[in-house]
Amino acid sequence: MIVYADGGSRGNPGIAGSGTVVYAADGKTVLRDIVYVVGKRATNNVAEYHGMLRGLEAARDLGAQTLEVFMDSKLVVEQMSGRWKIKHADMQKLALEARPLLDHFDRVTFTWVPRAKNSAADALSNQAMDAAAAGHAPGIVGGTSVPEQAGSEQAEPSEGERGADDCEIVATAQSTSGTPSHWTGATSPPTRFVLLRHGQTEMSAAKQYSGHSDPSLTDLGVQQAAAAARMLQSRGGIDAIVTSPLTRCVQTAEAAAKLLGLEVEIIDELIEQDFGEWEGRTFDEAHAMSPHLHEEWLSNPTVTPPGGESLQILHNRVRAVRRDLQQRYECRTVLVVSHVTPIKSFIRQALDAGPHVVSRMFLDLASLSVVEFFGEEARVGSTLRIFNDTAHLR
Repeated sequence: MIVYADGGSRGNPGIAGSGTVVYAADGKTVLRDIVYVVGKRATNNVAEYHGMLRGLEAARDLGAQTLEVFMDSKLVVEQMSGRWKIKHADMQKLALEARPLLDHFDRVTFTWVPRAKNSAADALSNQAMDAAAAGHAPGIVGGTSVPEQAGSEQAEPSEGERGADDCEIVATAQSTSGTPSHWTGATSPPTRFVLLRHGQTEMSAAKQYSGHSDPSLTDLGVQQAAAAARMLQSRGGIDAIVTSPLTRCVQTAEAAAKLLGLEVEIIDELIEQDFGEWEGRTFDEAHAMSPHLHEEWLSNPTVTPPGGESLQILHNRVRAVRRDLQQRYECRTVLVVSHVTPIKSFIRQALDAGPHVVSRMFLDLASLSVVEFFGEEARVGSTLRIFNDTAHLR
């Protein structure tokens, strides 16, 4: 048999539900569909696990011998396939529930599919969230008829269809205030990036250039990361977390992941600029080492610090990351934990501005900024919504 499963939460944690469709081996004949209320305070990932569990239970009851499970949650697919560790306690518990269910089958495979390929289960999960919002207790609350073409034979929607259909469902899960569609001309929710600078380190406290150096957070930095995490938890709506590979960012990201119930993805290209011979120096010390070069570097993005990396090279690599994330998390919200210069690059992209804006921005430790990128139909393709917010640190 074939299972398509999904789950979601409105707020993260928040009102949560899952949807599951069990097909015969032809991928067309619907054997069972399930609308399941997870609860009023659960994470998106927990809801996805419940969708998978309901599929395993249904396939077992229907007598399946082999099972193919398709989900648009890379996290659940990779964890159930044994390639990723399960760190979050709630998901560890759910994975343990899955083990005896797996024993009923000769073979079970887990495969990731794009969200557009999982629209039937996604629609059922939204019905479950509606039921949870209406006060239904956790449990199966029903099922609906599913179009025959749903499942593994679904056609890939066109770009226009994806904007209208795929993103419409996501609108209810977006965090913070509404989108400025009345003047951007956007017809679907944006892809939102919440940009969090890491907390304090000894090098940042000493006002030293800290590029590829790898200091840990100070005690104050740990407190700053925790404060940012609490604020993000209260706001909700984060769908994924990505971070620079350096320790100070990973620590900051993991503080948020712990409260949000999400895994952290490390992206090497989110690392800070390589300052070369200026690494570990203060601004004045670097200027004294090579005054003319340092002065030119501040105004010319193509100038490279001695043995380091130019601002333009950094901007190019961060722009590639942003485009990839925008494609992978279309219409969703991604927490990006990084450093001063990569975050400024995201903001520069949102403003569609030249490199001159970089030296005119100041970002505090553990500060938050928010940028949004819209679909191609929008008159205005991107916006800066929040800049250098530190209210959570007061």
